[in-house]
Amino acid sequence: MQFTKMHGLGNNYVFFNLLDFSLENIDFAQLARQVSDVNFGIGSDGIILICPSEVADFRMRIFNEDGSEGKNCGNGLRCVAKYLYDHMYAANPDFTIETLGGIVQVKVEVEVGERFIRYITVDMGEPQLLKGVIPMLGNPSTTTINEPFTIDNEIYHMTCVSMGNPHTILFVDDVGKVPVEKIGPTIENSELFPERVNVGFVNVENRQEIHYCVWERGSGITMACGTGACAAVVAATLNNMIDRYIPITVHLPGGDLTIRWDENNHVWKRGEAAYICQGELMNIQDL
Repeated sequence: MQFTKMHGLGNNYVFFNLLDFSLENIDFAQLARQVSDVNFGIGSDGIILICPSEVADFRMRIFNEDGSEGKNCGNGLRCVAKYLYDHMYAANPDFTIETLGGIVQVKVEVEVGERFIRYITVDMGEPQLLKGVIPMLGNPSTTTINEPFTIDNEIYHMTCVSMGNPHTILFVDDVGKVPVEKIGPTIENSELFPERVNVGFVNVENRQEIHYCVWERGSGITMACGTGACAAVVAATLNNMIDRYIPITVHLPGGDLTIRWDENNHVWKRGEAAYICQGELMNIQDL
């Protein structure tokens, strides 16, 4: 089983190319758990399958390190786009990728004289705000913007956004001082969110710049989360903390992303992706 390991701002996945061959009778959830294990596997935030699609140019499937299948992954999308263009599966710099969260448009930036592309811009689509879409408990036709909720006797003010997968955003004074490992799993597994939720923490530097860290559903603390950075910009805009329509710099532990919520209600994300290694997976048992 040949693999390529890549990362987007430190959010790293093991990629399997299923365009030229198939992995039949494989339990992908179990594969993700084994591959992600840092001691007995490769070590990653999960696996991503690059597949053919009947409705887009390509398709990707994401399995988190706990084996759960994700709907979308902004950093994973950039890596997939880079892989497809660098390996000449995508003939043009603009193409589409199918995810469980919908079809997304990607654009790679081709620089003269460079063999591999570095920056990728992804149309992450329209943010969804209704509780029924996210999903979360409550009136399905209402939204959650800076709304207080009590979880395990603690009060949290949340703004909830779906970017193909569910996010709740909490605004704090300093993301570096937040006990993410305590608050993250508490909110992720709250009964408020029947499909669990990604938990993001934001402090606003100025009206064009924010800091963001995340507890990802199914993966825990990661270096970056592309859909979460998009959700953070939407949430900060809804709370009148930053300006809309202009590029916002989002500082994450793994690096920076540029996010813009445009006039057509689409959120665009620009950032880097990079290779780590490639190799052959061996001694995988009971799949």
